[in-house]
Amino acid sequence: MARRQRTGTVLKDKNDKSVTVGVSWLQPDRIYKKARRMQSKFVVHDEQNSATVGDRVLIEEARPTSKTKRWRLVSIIEKVDVAEVQPADLVSEAALSGADASEESED
Repeated sequence: MARRQRTGTVLKDKNDKSVTVGVSWLQPDRIYKKARRMQSKFVVHDEQNSATVGDRVLIEEARPTSKTKRWRLVSIIEKVDVAEVQPADLVSEAALSGADASEESED
């Protein structure tokens, strides 16, 4: 019996050896007959911690690894480069832009 495979996007990668993958699908509306985009979330086992948020991945059904993990990462289809921004950087930029604004108002 072949195992089911899905492609989705990594939504969360904070946990060790686990990622949350969102798989989008269309559900027809019962009344209006228009397709609505729905999303299913799967907790996936990622042994090497190689997937990051935003990556397109291929996942496959597997035996239960933990209470919620029933899928495993097969491959990363498309890797996304996400800029690392720290909260301290945002605060310092806001402080700098606030200082610039006060200097302009004094002139």
